[in-house]
Amino acid sequence: MKIGIVIGRIGGVDGVALETEKWIHILHKMGHQIFILSGEYEDRKIEAEKETVLPILSFFAPETRWEQKHAFFHPEEEPEAVVEHIDTAAEFIAKKIERWIRKRELDILISENASALPSHLSMGVGIKRAVERTGINTITHDHDFSWERDSRYVSPFKQINRLIDVTFPLRLPNSKHAVINTYGQETLKKKYGRDSAMVPNVMDFDKPFGILKNQNKKLRKDLGLKKKDILLFQITRIVRRKGIEVAIELINKLQDKNIKLVITGNHYDDNKGEYNQELIDKIFELKLELQVIFGNRYISNHVGEAPDIKSQYSLSDAYANACACTYFSYYEGFGNAFVEAVLAKTPIFVNNYKPVYWPDIGSKGFKTVMLEDNNLTDETVKEMDTIIRDKKLQKEIAEHNFELGKKLFSYNVLEEKLDELIRF
Repeated sequence: MKIGIVIGRIGGVDGVALETEKWIHILHKMGHQIFILSGEYEDRKIEAEKETVLPILSFFAPETRWEQKHAFFHPEEEPEAVVEHIDTAAEFIAKKIERWIRKRELDILISENASALPSHLSMGVGIKRAVERTGINTITHDHDFSWERDSRYVSPFKQINRLIDVTFPLRLPNSKHAVINTYGQETLKKKYGRDSAMVPNVMDFDKPFGILKNQNKKLRKDLGLKKKDILLFQITRIVRRKGIEVAIELINKLQDKNIKLVITGNHYDDNKGEYNQELIDKIFELKLELQVIFGNRYISNHVGEAPDIKSQYSLSDAYANACACTYFSYYEGFGNAFVEAVLAKTPIFVNNYKPVYWPDIGSKGFKTVMLEDNNLTDETVKEMDTIIRDKKLQKEIAEHNFELGKKLFSYNVLEEKLDELIRF
């Protein structure tokens, strides 16, 4: 079949982009032709025959920024201007999508979170109009919903809230949902009576990842660390919901100068750099400046085995050097970094981020040290300390988690799910 994917941006390191790449890989493997319509291609060479740029779909397009600002953040006294803008932009987008569908002779359309989260209002409305007019069978890959973001997508204007209510998530007779967690599945059914397929985030468990090699052994030295140092890694972006301050507090509580925390991510998605500065302030307040290292100068944010052109080391190299990973998020749609650590055979210290972690991951039998509400008790700190110092225990935990992860979150699982999902 010919399958079209509509997405705001692809090629980046956010969860939506990463999982979309995996869907593309598996659908190609299954023998389908894949066409992409995106507002932005990040660190990715565009294949002209299969990949089309429509700049207005980007989250960073001037039109998108303007409508988000006036719909949610700094509204005018009257909503007419923003309502008119959304209608005009949505019609432009709808016509572009319709022409793309006809030109590529698509059989199925996949909307990547654009029909679930109102982070691009005119895009969501445009997709809905195009799907209604063409009648194309559509899968909405719903990574997160507006009700999961507190008041972020609540507008002071009833017209905007009504538009969100009827558009997000897309609910048409010729559409079906794929969600990434049980909470989303249950809420869709409860709120709208809509069934959905639960498709977890996955990794390629047949490809070596996180393997220590002569080349990546040099990462320790390049970070200014010594052979005797014990390395914990925080392999996430620097954003507030990742709970990185808890990892810093853990280093403080372990009271061992040889234990270091390496934070791999950048703070580009941090609002005005405020959270990043808070972390730096905390590090100096606790006198941990020699124990907490920011490694984004050297380490790529991409999951692949090879580093990007700006970095010497890949995430695979980072995992290879870690004795354990900290993952104290307050909220995740699923938990890519958790599955990465399982794939890399690296023990994980995790917070029970609600409502997703325990139902969809933690209850499956993985061996971790799990915090409740990010509370570092004496018992959990002692348990983590034991794992950090016992290489045999690290290996036992890692092997157990790897085999379980392969069973639950592998590409084979995704292929089975997609095979069923594309049948209309």
